[in-house]
Amino acid sequence: MAFRWFVCGISVGLRAVIVLCLVACVALQVAQDSLTYIGNRGPGKGKHIVFLAGDEEYRSEEGLPQLARILAFRHGFKCTVLFSINKQGEIDPNTTNNQPGMKALESADLCIMLLRFRQWPASQMSHFVNYFFEGNPIIALRTSTHAFNYPPDSSSPFAKYSWDNKDFQGGFGKQMLGETWVSHWGIHGEQATRGVIEATAINHPILKGVSNIFGTTDVYEATPPVDAEILVNGAVVAGMKISDPRATNSKKTAQGVLQPVNDPMMPIVWLCNQDVGPGKVSKILTCTMGAATDLLNEGLRRLLVNGAYWAVGMEKKIPNRANVDFVGKYEPSPFGFEGFRKGVKPKDLIWPQIRR
Repeated sequence: MAFRWFVCGISVGLRAVIVLCLVACVALQVAQDSLTYIGNRGPGKGKHIVFLAGDEEYRSEEGLPQLARILAFRHGFKCTVLFSINKQGEIDPNTTNNQPGMKALESADLCIMLLRFRQWPASQMSHFVNYFFEGNPIIALRTSTHAFNYPPDSSSPFAKYSWDNKDFQGGFGKQMLGETWVSHWGIHGEQATRGVIEATAINHPILKGVSNIFGTTDVYEATPPVDAEILVNGAVVAGMKISDPRATNSKKTAQGVLQPVNDPMMPIVWLCNQDVGPGKVSKILTCTMGAATDLLNEGLRRLLVNGAYWAVGMEKKIPNRANVDFVGKYEPSPFGFEGFRKGVKPKDLIWPQIRR
């Protein structure tokens, strides 16, 4: 009340300066090639989440900044978003070999990633590998199962993490997340996904307040390891609307077995604990949903917010119904290999937008 009286009692010009200073102090920081949102209050205060946006198809460069804003301004986390950046300093998902700002992982409590076929130089990739092998947690979305793509003759010391590596079978995706790229189990662009919570996981804290999970991206074929904990399965929908019935077509698995696409359903959300060294275990949440358009679904947003609490060891603080309301306008572009918003730089994603 005293602060309100003070602000009201000063000039309009000085009041505007104070407000802008407060915004600058608690809301955001912008580097040339990355973006950080800083929440000023909430259970997540003091925890740092680094987001890695870098895929050509599912508009991670739009979806992850919105998820970062929700976790920052609704829950108090510090959230840094790193992008694929071209030579002009613009966000460009087709630039697969440059993800500046990776040093931010050195102070991260959690990494949330949506990557596809990246081929980072060792100077950037080393930060990611070091982060993982320190036993730090990861939430991996959609194409992160095939995050890296190094050619067979690559001289990179990290080439084994390529999605199709034969020696380190399946690369980072298979070995660390529980699956690499296999196939579109649903018909891409024609059959959407309805999340069906696994009966044995219904009381898991990550699923607290979660219902009606739906996304217009299709189910991936996936066979996580036997010790993975399945949270949600994906019902293939015969259409692109939440009201459409389940599909009844059949398909052959990668092993050549013909089966109905929904009997059994493919898992779409699972947990793994990866032993990465003496006394170091990395907590992994893999979700094969996560396109920018999928984040229009409240149930999926809540699952991911809850997952962030779980990953940083705050599962007892997960709200009964976490606030996942959008922060600022959110109108994501459709998924596809064409159509990303060109000419955008990280500074253009500042929130709140300060009008000049």
